[in-house]
Amino acid sequence: MLIRRSIFALASCCCAAAYAQVADTGTPSVSFSGFGTLGVVHSSERRADFIASYLKPNGAGFTHAWSTDVDSRLAGQVSAHANSQLSAVVQIMCEQLYDNTYRPHVEWANLKYELTPDFRIRVGRIVLPSFMFSDTRKVGYANPWVRPPVEVYNLVPIANSDGVDASYEIHWRGIDNTFTVTYGRSSPPLPAKPGGTAYGKRMWLLSDTIDYGAASVHLTYQDVRVSVPSLNGLFDALRNFGPQGIALADRYDQTDKVARFFGVGAQFDPGDWFVMSEWGRTNYHSALGASTAWYASGGYRWMKLTPYLTYSEVRANSNTHDPGLSLSALPPSLAQAATELNVGLNYILSSISIQNTVSVGVRWDVLRNVALKVQYDHSRRGAGSPGTLINLQPDFRPGGAMNLFSATIDFVL
Repeated sequence: MLIRRSIFALASCCCAAAYAQVADTGTPSVSFSGFGTLGVVHSSERRADFIASYLKPNGAGFTHAWSTDVDSRLAGQVSAHANSQLSAVVQIMCEQLYDNTYRPHVEWANLKYELTPDFRIRVGRIVLPSFMFSDTRKVGYANPWVRPPVEVYNLVPIANSDGVDASYEIHWRGIDNTFTVTYGRSSPPLPAKPGGTAYGKRMWLLSDTIDYGAASVHLTYQDVRVSVPSLNGLFDALRNFGPQGIALADRYDQTDKVARFFGVGAQFDPGDWFVMSEWGRTNYHSALGASTAWYASGGYRWMKLTPYLTYSEVRANSNTHDPGLSLSALPPSLAQAATELNVGLNYILSSISIQNTVSVGVRWDVLRNVALKVQYDHSRRGAGSPGTLINLQPDFRPGGAMNLFSATIDFVL
């Protein structure tokens, strides 16, 4: 129902925008903008799928030798200003969803009220400022690469929340400091990498962005309660095996556990060239584990071409294997069941990503609002790890290397 209403609102606002442009009546205004990406990806790993986000069901590799689903999307946005203080934005997006459809969905839909020129409050579906490029992580034209490095940006795959945020700006001697507080929940429920659906609630996020000339620094702390009900059966079964099973279940259970993320990023972009880096650490305090990731990237703008180079990696900071239940004291009738539970537990633990990637690419600004990008990625997975891949097939071998070729056409309206 929300999607239908938002599509109707988008269409209505488009008509209103056209009228406003003709009438040019004054202070109240409505504007329309849009963006999109047409992309294709080829993976050398044919026994699993490469995806740019854990919110997608399949990608390049096993499902499609050449996938157009990984990066392709189309979005339209309407911004309405009632006066200098009150405004609203609705962004509708079409991209591959976890049910493998492209039905339009609401990416943003919020009201903003400016109490002062430096103090603002928003209510509704709001972007989560988890990273330096959170506002533009899906706007390919605004970014130098084909996509933000997946090792880092998949630490927090959700891009928005339903709730409220407040931001305050401080200006001092050429330094602009924007502090933001966000509270909300993930909606709708999200897929979890080892399987099932994840629910996020009571989400707090604190972020601070400091800009000085061509330099920028971004800091983030995020705290959310996460539950994955599909894993309850495994942990309930472990608890039937007495104290050692209860201890394992309490340690790895993913029911209303606090997941924390801390990130820091910096960039310097004087115009002709740029360098940037981000670092992040997430801890689910459960079988989903703890991970640290970072990347460093740089490029040079020469006429309409921008060649760039990126190194990124993610590593596990928690166990990717656990001995599980001890079988020595169990009767044969229970040993088989305990073995299966140990296998299930270690399947989840081993899904924690360990991977590094070297990316080289070039951006060509064909027109004022159109860019063509090509990118080559060489990824190496850690021993025993699937890296960031999904849809692992029976003959898939953890570890090893993978090559990706990506090409996109990015545009803005």
